Amino acid sequence: MTDTPQPKTPGWTIEKLHADHAQALRETIVHYDSQTDHQRLRVFENPTFGRILTLDDVVQVTERDNFIYHEMLTHVPILAHGAARRVLIIGGGDGGMAKEVLKHDSVSHVTMVEIDAGVVDFSKAYLLGISDGAFDDPRLDLQIADGAIFMRDTTDRFDVIIVDSTDPAGPGEVLFTEGFYGHAARALTEDGIIVTQNGVPFLQGDELTGTMRAFQALFSDASCYLATVPTYAGGPMAFGWGTNGTARHADLSTLQARFEASSIATDYYTPAIHQAAFALPPYISRLIP
Repeated sequence: MTDTPQPKTPGWTIEKLHADHAQALRETIVHYDSQTDHQRLRVFENPTFGRILTLDDVVQVTERDNFIYHEMLTHVPILAHGAARRVLIIGGGDGGMAKEVLKHDSVSHVTMVEIDAGVVDFSKAYLLGISDGAFDDPRLDLQIADGAIFMRDTTDRFDVIIVDSTDPAGPGEVLFTEGFYGHAARALTEDGIIVTQNGVPFLQGDELTGTMRAFQALFSDASCYLATVPTYAGGPMAFGWGTNGTARHADLSTLQARFEASSIATDYYTPAIHQAAFALPPYISRLIP
């Protein structure tokens, strides 16, 4: 990363993640624009979404709607499990995922593996509201390393694994492979749960199908659940779900009791939304082999 990145003249960021679909976000202030060892990292202000972090011009997180993504990738598996103590986050350099996991007093240890130190440093400087002190929590073990290599080599076991990856291109591509998922399955405890970011099925159906095919070979319960995050264009986002336990079938009263016991304040997650998120429309269920 360059030592003193210079802000650029504000204009528009055009995200071209999809081959035939793009979205434009107006910039009122560009706070940061620099190339790290792995990717181009920018942060700018938008009137609707507040501060926005992009990697290679693809939106990763915004101040205004990040709570939906982070709450659904953390509270769903942790409250479904019911006794999660050790959690692994692959990616998550902005600290938002760690913040939500660490809201659970029952979680005693969180390992977070982020490939790009520049994203962490940047987030500490420009997106403090998203991490909200998570990087200072003594339960957090932050490791700057390749998540795929960490997963291959670790001998630790985790109750919940959260794969907070970028889309399957560049540094994030390896996190969507059968080999990675196989190593993750080995790193789970007996009733452990893995959840993954699987893009917007309306525009990225192959991404979900590939993950589900791998999960069906590894887990007795392989599915996905949904949440709509306004920044991610194209409809609801899918989150992959894999486990050899029965956590997905926890009833509403059990989830409600666990949620109330946690005393966690949320802006999106509720036990009822938790259950409803697994109800898939036909165009998405048909993507699951």
